Amino acid sequence: MTSTINHSVGESPSGVPEFPMERAAGCPFDPPPTATAKQKEASLAKVRLWDGSTPWLVTRYAEQRALLADPRVSADITRPGYPSQGPVPSGGASGSGSFVVMDDPEHARLRRLVTAPFAIKRVQALRPAIQKIVDELIDTMLAGPKPVDLVDAFALPVPSLVICELLGVPYGDHDFFQDNSKIVIKRDAEPEERVDAMRTLGVYLNELMGKKLAAPADDLLSGLAERVKGGELTRQEAAQMGVLLLIAGHETTANMIALGTLALLEHPDQLALLRDSDDPKLVASAVEELLRYLNIVHNGRRRVALEDIEIAGRTVRAGEGLIMANDIANRDPDAFPEPDRLDLARDARHHVAFGFGVHQCLGQPLARLELEIVYSTLYRRIPTLQLATDLDRIPFKHDGSVYGVYELPVTW
Repeated sequence: MTSTINHSVGESPSGVPEFPMERAAGCPFDPPPTATAKQKEASLAKVRLWDGSTPWLVTRYAEQRALLADPRVSADITRPGYPSQGPVPSGGASGSGSFVVMDDPEHARLRRLVTAPFAIKRVQALRPAIQKIVDELIDTMLAGPKPVDLVDAFALPVPSLVICELLGVPYGDHDFFQDNSKIVIKRDAEPEERVDAMRTLGVYLNELMGKKLAAPADDLLSGLAERVKGGELTRQEAAQMGVLLLIAGHETTANMIALGTLALLEHPDQLALLRDSDDPKLVASAVEELLRYLNIVHNGRRRVALEDIEIAGRTVRAGEGLIMANDIANRDPDAFPEPDRLDLARDARHHVAFGFGVHQCLGQPLARLELEIVYSTLYRRIPTLQLATDLDRIPFKHDGSVYGVYELPVTW
């Protein structure tokens, strides 16, 4: 399945490659070959975006970490020179109001209000509940017909159920928020369509916030409602944070579950290593290696320089855009020997799949826990799990900011 976006193919007339780039046919787990070639040439390379702008593509691991931690680099999508993923309509950016696209101190103020529920000890306390969700979904699959679409039957329900429970969102509304989430992260969606989807989700979370203000429960949204009552947040800010957490909490993990399963099925020696081991350290290692190897966030983390920055023998000028392509950073041979080999025993904990610096993914402890439970349970309970179609018939998500598969037919 190839991207429907013409500007993601080939090079512009000036010889500057277009970004985003296409993956090679038959190599769905690997970064685009053009990006890999640029990495071999230099740490920074110019690329051309949809609007003709030419930001820097940062290709190597060390330089990405350095820039992501540099206070002279901004995540503010409203700054001139920011390398946006598409046109920003008059109604505002699809991510406006989100602390993800803010700088400190405002970023730190808002992020701090939702940090506690994602602390490692708090997240680990969810292990029994997540294990129960995983086991029940597997029970349902085993009792039903086969083949089955693993995305629909398992990969998407697991994180959706978990994030709904954590936030206090009715799971009965999952079709509604999943449909709108897909529009938000779809790369070739019309700007107005994306804004409408964000607005629809915002209205939904705002109404839900009203219910939490009137009748708080033991969930994250109720915690935000208390912040609203205390004057630390506006109701609109709280609703927008709820939208961010709802989208991020199910889309990324769902794609990692499905794509990780497919990668393991295509590497049976590594699947056997994981399936036959009861060592929790190996399971944790497998999660980190799959995060490194697959990199589902494949549009790059985007920034703009606030000042001139000297790095890797180049000068990035103030106002120039930067794209940190974590898929190629995690395949940098200087950081990961034999980077194109899937090796579950590798120590890959220093990958940048969750970013780096102050904007590093807030929900990574929860994502890691969900993946550990899934990867240590699914293949052991269904040891004969296998694809029910050919690899070249799997529909990959080349058209979104989150990479994965639309469907994964499996049998046993």
